[in-house]
Amino acid sequence: MSRAVSRSLSAAAVQRHVKSLRDTSRASVLQRFFKTAPGQYGAGDRFLGIRVPVLRQLSRAYQDLSLHEVASLLRSPWHEERLLALLILVRQYGRADAAQRDAIYRLYLESTTHINNWDLIDCSAEQIVGAHLRDRSRSPLRRLARAKRWSERRIAIMATFHYIKRGECTETLTIARLLLDDEHDLIHKAVGWMLREIGNRDRAVEEEFLRQHAGRMPRTMLRYAIERFPEELRRRYLASRFT
Repeated sequence: MSRAVSRSLSAAAVQRHVKSLRDTSRASVLQRFFKTAPGQYGAGDRFLGIRVPVLRQLSRAYQDLSLHEVASLLRSPWHEERLLALLILVRQYGRADAAQRDAIYRLYLESTTHINNWDLIDCSAEQIVGAHLRDRSRSPLRRLARAKRWSERRIAIMATFHYIKRGECTETLTIARLLLDDEHDLIHKAVGWMLREIGNRDRAVEEEFLRQHAGRMPRTMLRYAIERFPEELRRRYLASRFT
């Protein structure tokens, strides 16, 4: 698809294409997997049943969709259409100039009510929020980490994956400390995951954090963080035997 054709498309046209690929049997499975029942973290979300590799292919096809139309797509009630919008934004951010990157970053933070499930966050926070703040003040991450919505708090910690991959762990450890007492399981998992990623690169740094904080970490967070430790060391941390 040429850039001229892509830029002339509307979000509605993209949505028609996406809906033509729906799989109702798979949608039912996804409804359960992403906890969409009343009272669950994904309550009310709706699925079309489209696989992620297909959406990634579509993101390449529609990578030149105008930002205005991507914003419209991001407001869709359908999960896969929001995911497609985010995959497009990630692709656009990677090749945009400074002004366009500013616009994409602003759109992202203005749209966090629609970036409301863990997969939507995990495919985009690092590449947009983390990347945008790499050479800027990281204070927006601290604000997100203190937000009322769990999804914004997850954006804060997952954005720091951008820095971990570049050998920097300070920001991750700062956000992790802010989230130690968080009550949401999806935050426990994300923080533990990022601590594990630090340990994959520098075990000593992770263990120093754990020696200070393992005793108060939620069990799921700790288990994720030490998942790849030797069994005996895992047991010692889980028993909080370090002083």
